[in-house]
Amino acid sequence: MAQKIFFRIGEVAKKFNVQTSLIRYWEKEFSFIHPKKSDKGTRLFTQKDMDNFEIVYHLIKEKGMTIQGTREYFKKHYDKDSLDKLEVINTLKRTRNLLEEVRNVLDNNLK
Repeated sequence: MAQKIFFRIGEVAKKFNVQTSLIRYWEKEFSFIHPKKSDKGTRLFTQKDMDNFEIVYHLIKEKGMTIQGTREYFKKHYDKDSLDKLEVINTLKRTRNLLEEVRNVLDNNLK
C-alpha cells in the first residue's frame, strides 16, 4: 500500500508496455521528462516524470501524433501552470485510490 517515490526504467516500461529504448529516446526528445540518475547511472523516475511520460504516451501512441507534433502541442497547450495543475490532479487521483484501498482493507477486517 506504500507509495513508491522512484520507479526504475523497467517499471516504467512495464507500466506502459514499451521498450526501455523508447523511454530513453523520449527522455532526449522532451526536456520535461528528466529522471534522476543514481551513482551507477540507473534512471530513477519520479511520479511527476511518470505523469509527463503518460501525457507523451497518450499523444503519440494513442492519438497518433508525431514527435514534432507533440512538441508543438506542448508549446501551445501546456505551460508551467498547466503542468502544475495536471500534477495536482494526478496527485489527487492517487490519493483517492489510496484512500479507497484503505477503506477496502478496513471493510475486510471488520467483516
